Amino acid sequence: MEDKHQGAMPDIVQTVIIDAPIEQVWNKVATFEGIAAWFMPNDFQPEIGHEFHLQSPFGPSPCKVTELDPPHRLAFTWDTEGWKVSFQLKELDGKTEFTLIHGGWKQPDEIIGKAGEKSSVIHGRMAGGWVSIVQERLTKAVEA
Repeated sequence: MEDKHQGAMPDIVQTVIIDAPIEQVWNKVATFEGIAAWFMPNDFQPEIGHEFHLQSPFGPSPCKVTELDPPHRLAFTWDTEGWKVSFQLKELDGKTEFTLIHGGWKQPDEIIGKAGEKSSVIHGRMAGGWVSIVQERLTKAVEA
């Protein structure tokens, strides 16, 4: 049996140390108000199986909560391309290490439906986008 993910684009991983306690960071990454402040408008609810939408530049993206372990881990499916996103939080002496993992990527030449572009192009664009979203926007939203 062939692994359909063999040769797929690697996960995008972004880690940042935020100068705030873990509960404060959790409130920004696991509530609809918090997520809207640094990422996208949404109707998220912190419940396993909850289906919600992120309002992306390409229109509403359907999502579903797949893991919830407050205040350490939240994971959800994102859109219809097989993407999986997880937020991992680790307490560090009054600060929080936050790691975002965006996985579920297709082969580099496969077309991503809504965007109409190759997976490799979207992956590159999103890898750069996640840098500013996590390193700047999330940090600013939490530390404000």
